[in-house]
Amino acid sequence: MTAPSAPEIPTTTLNNGVAMPVIGYGVFRTPPEETEQAVREAIEVGYRSIDTAQAYRNEEGVGAAVAACGIPREDLFLTTKVWFSNAGEDTAARSIDASLRRLGTDYVDLLLVHQPFGDYYGTYRAMETALKAGKARAIGVSNFFPDRFVDLALNVDVAPAVNQMETHVFNQQASSRPWYAKHGTALESWGPLAQGRKGIFTHPVLTAIGQAHGKTAAQVALRYLLQRDVIIIPKSARRDRMVANLDILDFCLAGEEMGAIAALDEATPLTTNHYDPEFALGLMERYRLPRD
Repeated sequence: MTAPSAPEIPTTTLNNGVAMPVIGYGVFRTPPEETEQAVREAIEVGYRSIDTAQAYRNEEGVGAAVAACGIPREDLFLTTKVWFSNAGEDTAARSIDASLRRLGTDYVDLLLVHQPFGDYYGTYRAMETALKAGKARAIGVSNFFPDRFVDLALNVDVAPAVNQMETHVFNQQASSRPWYAKHGTALESWGPLAQGRKGIFTHPVLTAIGQAHGKTAAQVALRYLLQRDVIIIPKSARRDRMVANLDILDFCLAGEEMGAIAALDEATPLTTNHYDPEFALGLMERYRLPRD
């Protein structure tokens, strides 16, 4: 496969100096048997950052796509996450090595604690060790609301480089972001298109702004996050939408447009609420994977 030319995707510099593309491709809920093809297409149209996780059970597909894509490994940015079934220092360390084997690589560019459950302190210590050993270039967390984020950040040696949170125009993390910023931690959005909820693709405010720029409501929603310095990982199995989600670098939202979108913020999660004990219990009971 010939290495395709890629659009110039900007990067942001994480708190340890690592450059991370501000737009990536996510494979959450992509079936394992479809992952390799989806990721190969994403790379073909220009994505260079791929986000997976142990819990997605599709790391092998990501690794197969990376091996076949013709792009040098150092030109790609791979993220994976340690699931709570592998929590604890020793178990997490073994699971990190297992993830590397599944991905077919000696290192990942970003390694995250996936959920703030179980012995995530032990998991983070294992990740710090992996960082020192060159198995990860940066480490961070996912789904850590400010209380748990601050508690962790104040009790580890390496401040999280990234916190990946549900972030979109309807839940903008406005009150949480200052706590992450205190540690130089970048906010990365999972579900940047609200997983299609609340009529985001036809929302009148987003649609009207999009018409002024020759863009869709979805492209406006993604562009808004970029202008708020949020890293995004939109997901689509359709090639045309992969292309559209990258086509957001040639326009800029004006101040009044940014203000109109800021007003859409309801500051409430649409999909998960980690403060809800019923959610936490259900997640741990339903998704307790076999340990690596």
